[in-house]
Amino acid sequence: MSAATKQRAPLRSILRGNVLWLGMVSLFTDLSSEMIYPLLPFFLTQTLGASAAFLGVVEGIAETTASMLKLASGWFSDHVGKRKSLVLVGYGIASVARPLIALTTAPWQLLAIRFSDRVGKGIRSAPRDALLTDSVDPSVRGAAFGFHRSADHAGAVLGPLAASGLLLLAPGRYRLVFALAAIPAVISVLVLWLRVQEKNVQKAAGSNARFQGFAGLPTEFRTFLLVLVLFTLGNATDAFLLLRAQQLGVHIALIPLLWAALHVSKMGWSVPGGMLADRAGARVAIVAGWLLYAAVYAAFAAASAVWHVWALFLVYGLFYGLTEAPEKALVAALSPPERRGAAFGAYHFAIGVAALPASVIFGVLWQHFGAATALLAGAGIALLASLLFLIAGIGSRSLRS
Repeated sequence: MSAATKQRAPLRSILRGNVLWLGMVSLFTDLSSEMIYPLLPFFLTQTLGASAAFLGVVEGIAETTASMLKLASGWFSDHVGKRKSLVLVGYGIASVARPLIALTTAPWQLLAIRFSDRVGKGIRSAPRDALLTDSVDPSVRGAAFGFHRSADHAGAVLGPLAASGLLLLAPGRYRLVFALAAIPAVISVLVLWLRVQEKNVQKAAGSNARFQGFAGLPTEFRTFLLVLVLFTLGNATDAFLLLRAQQLGVHIALIPLLWAALHVSKMGWSVPGGMLADRAGARVAIVAGWLLYAAVYAAFAAASAVWHVWALFLVYGLFYGLTEAPEKALVAALSPPERRGAAFGAYHFAIGVAALPASVIFGVLWQHFGAATALLAGAGIALLASLLFLIAGIGSRSLRS
């Protein structure tokens, strides 16, 4: 293959077929969800009269459920040799459940809907990533995942903007916004149903046909997950960075704009980050991203002006570009085709399980020792994880296609 052909291959792969349509599915799904979720804390506490503690219970139960289902659904897609049907069920559940928030009259109803939404996410995530992997040549996996993440972030930008526009036209009418969020949700399911194609999957056989969790996955892949869990323990929710932004003087009215700017940065860097993984190797992109994360967190600890915050949020988007798509490309490379769904399920599960204690630990450090200490601790853990990644040689050997 000539150099020119190699350069055109990523572009062709991400502008047609399953990669394109799965990207559109994620864009419309995120547009729908992000019309709703920035408003949920206000709706739950002000309209439904729930406490902040109840909000924490809702989110905790929802995310834990999703993590468990990701592990199981990935394995099941390997077992039955089908991916699209599970992806369709997952998106369908979420798309039906989410707009029902417009009809809620009690906090427990919102809990049930949020739970259903996360069940849908748990069912679809691992099979979707495996289906995307099955749909492209190994040489362009990074670019494909990069396009998918870019489309996802685009939806995360458009959703709050759509909600804000609706609330400007109809002030305080949260339920109207929630109901109209059904439109992009339905579009996403229709695109998935009509345009995304199933791919032939090598079914797991023999002992691999039984649910094994992490067992039976390659040693190098499990080593990667261990190091990834360590990194995640230092990667708390980005809500803390928004809190730091307020501390440094960013007006609360500008926080949504700051959040949108972060998503624009993520969107812009996702494809270049994925292409870097294809050309230089996923391990190069991931380690660069983790080191950048450490630098950004350390800079947040030392920041003293509002412009520092805006600059750091834009740079922080590059961290996501260097890690989200490359990590998934590495998962695909380190897992055999017949266990690929299980591998993506394990990947999502590991991150989900580590995310809760990460935020708890970060919050305790923040409360008792201050923001700078918590941020520097996160930076230190990222540096340690980067070092262990390199020492372990993850991704340095010949990878499976």
